[in-house]
Amino acid sequence: MKHHKKGRTLGRKHGGRVALMRSLARSLVLREGIVTTISKAKELRPFVEQLVSASKKNTASSRRSVSSQLGGAPDAVKKLHDTIAPRFAKRAGGYTRVIRLGRVGKRVLEAARIEFV
Repeated sequence: MKHHKKGRTLGRKHGGRVALMRSLARSLVLREGIVTTISKAKELRPFVEQLVSASKKNTASSRRSVSSQLGGAPDAVKKLHDTIAPRFAKRAGGYTRVIRLGRVGKRVLEAARIEFV
């Protein structure tokens, strides 16, 4: 039974899930919108929203913590702090949206687009 176990495993072990979330978050920050599966988009959303909330503080400590959560990607950290976080300065949350695209091609999984509001 899955009592008190929240979050999707996405068919991966812990290390693979962490690497996947970091990779998706870096891509989302740099491109400001990516297409992925619905499950991955729903898992990515709170991960990225915490990064944006931390980036809004714009301190050295927040830069270090965001950098460690993104796996040390300096270009993504810089863009997150300098362009994305100031855009949401007066917003209290809900920085991303997930748009369902349906099935793409002959694939069985349904795709979704996650982007910044």
